[in-house]
Amino acid sequence: MEYRAGRPKPYKARVRWTDPTTGDRRSKSHSTATPEEAQEWIDGMIRAANGGINPAAATQRLAEYGADVMPLAIRGLERKTLDPYLAGWRLRVVPTLGHIPTAMITNGVVDRAVYSWIEDECSRSTVKNTLAILVRVLEQAMRDGVVDRNVARVKGWQRQYQQAEDELDDPRSLALPSWEALTTLADALTARSHDHFTGWGHIVTFAACTAARIGEVSGVRAGDIDRATWTWTVRRQTTPGPGGLIDKGTKGKRARKVPIIEEVRPMVIGRLDSAPSPDARLFTGPRGGRISTAVLRDATHWDEVVTELGYEHLRRHDLRHTGLTWLADAGVHVHVLRKIAGHGSLTTTQRYLHPDQRAIEEAGTALSAHLKAPRTPKRAQLRAV
Repeated sequence: MEYRAGRPKPYKARVRWTDPTTGDRRSKSHSTATPEEAQEWIDGMIRAANGGINPAAATQRLAEYGADVMPLAIRGLERKTLDPYLAGWRLRVVPTLGHIPTAMITNGVVDRAVYSWIEDECSRSTVKNTLAILVRVLEQAMRDGVVDRNVARVKGWQRQYQQAEDELDDPRSLALPSWEALTTLADALTARSHDHFTGWGHIVTFAACTAARIGEVSGVRAGDIDRATWTWTVRRQTTPGPGGLIDKGTKGKRARKVPIIEEVRPMVIGRLDSAPSPDARLFTGPRGGRISTAVLRDATHWDEVVTELGYEHLRRHDLRHTGLTWLADAGVHVHVLRKIAGHGSLTTTQRYLHPDQRAIEEAGTALSAHLKAPRTPKRAQLRAV
C-alpha cells in the first residue's frame, strides 16, 4: 500500500501475482480514500486468488466472467432446464448486463434489466429462467470472492410482471387524457432537465404522437422522414448492448410506416433543416449521444415530474399507449392501427379500441363465425330422428 499526498484518493493498493499458465509476473492497482478501503480491496484480491481464479476477475465484465465459470454454474442441471437457462444468458443477460464489471452489478441494475425484459414482452417463464442462470453465475462469483452477496435474488419482479399483464388487458387506462396533458408534461420535463434542454420535450411529444417506443425515437434518422407524405418509416431502435447503447432492427424485424401529424411537423421541420445528412439522428441527448428510456428518466427527473402532475404511474412506454389510444379514438380502423403499431397479433391492437367499438366489432365477428359454421341438412336431421 502506498500513500500519495495531495490526491483525492491518496491510498494506492497494489497486488502482484504469477500467472500459473504463462508464468508471467502480473500486477493490478486500485486507489482509495482510506487505508481501510485499500486493505479491503487487497483482501478481496487475495480471496479471489485463493479461490483459484485470476485476481483480475474482480474487474472482469459479467459476460467474460460468466463464460469462464459457466461449466460450474450449470453443473447438475437437466437437459430440459439447461437449454432455456443458456438461452436466457445468451439472449438477455449478456446483451443487457454483459458489459458491466461483475463486481459492479447491483440490485438496482438487475431490477432495471428485469423490467426491460418484461417491457419487451418476454413471458413469465422466460424471465424466470433468465434470472435463474444469472443467480447461478453470481453464486459462483460469491464463492470466488468477487462479490459479497447475490444481487440477482431480486424480489417483487412478479408484481412488475402482473402490472405488465394488467397493461396488456387495458392499455387505454395508461394513456394521457389529452393533447394539453402531453404538452404540459413535455414542458415540465424540459424545465427539470439540466440547462432546460428542449430536446427532451420534443422526444416525449414525438413519441406520443407517433405511438413509438423511446428506443425507436432514438433510432430515427433524417432520411427516414418523407416530407411529401409526412410519414416516418420506422426501421431501427436503440437498445442496451455490450459496451453501451446499440442500434438494431425494430421489434419483430419489420419496418413500418407511421403518420406525422400537423401538430409536430414544425418541430420536425426544424430538426430536418438542421440535420447535416440523411443519416443524421433526428433526436439525440444534449451532447449528441443516443438516448434510451433510462437516459430520459434520469435526465428529466421523470418520476418526480409525473408524480407532481398527478400521473405517478406513468412510464415512458405509456407514451406509446397514449398514441395508440388516441388513434383508436379518432376512428382509425383496427387493421390500419395494427400496421402503425407494428403488432404481430390483431388481438393486441384490439385492446386499444373503445369498449363500445370493441363490443360492436366482436358482435360482427361472432355473426361471421356463426354463418361459417358447418350445418347439418334438415332432411338428414329428420332421418337421424
